Amino acid sequence: MANPSSKATVPGSRELQTSSTSPGGAATSTKSDDGANPYEPRVMDFFKSVGMHDPNVENYSSRDFYSNLLCNTLKTHTVRRGHVTCFATVTPAVANYFGGLHGGAVAAIAERVAIATTRTVVGEDKEIFLVDLGMSYLSAAPKDAELIVDGAVVKSGRNITAVSIEFKMKKTGKLLFTSRATFHNSPLAKL
Repeated sequence: MANPSSKATVPGSRELQTSSTSPGGAATSTKSDDGANPYEPRVMDFFKSVGMHDPNVENYSSRDFYSNLLCNTLKTHTVRRGHVTCFATVTPAVANYFGGLHGGAVAAIAERVAIATTRTVVGEDKEIFLVDLGMSYLSAAPKDAELIVDGAVVKSGRNITAVSIEFKMKKTGKLLFTSRATFHNSPLAKL
């Protein structure tokens, strides 16, 4: 029988040092000899297979890649008190395996639009904290589709602001996703 703490090799990666269990039965982690992520080649192969390969891999590990990703997808149309409208495009960077808008990207866009909408009624003298984000996925948004994302304040009080977000197809007006976000408003701390 093989020793569970023997060295193994993953195709296309560096040599790995693995140990499946310790004497107490606890699982231990897997890492390469040089400290690099041993699963990176597999992840990059997956990205290539779904059409999301970027030769600049280091961009994906930058501190604020999340903002860059969404900013390239989301464009502001109108902003007025209690209401924000944006356009979103389903690009390969935010598409799922089937070519539609990824559910996580939908939630991330909803969060960004909800924050922007909340800021139209809650001043900069207060911090806002997301308390609840609810999503309803009604229909898929196909690849290269243009969407209208509407955020509207439902209620805003001294401590709580509730926002409703709708995602619709730009061409047909078909409702694809809805979201509800609740924020807690609190004054900035004075030191």
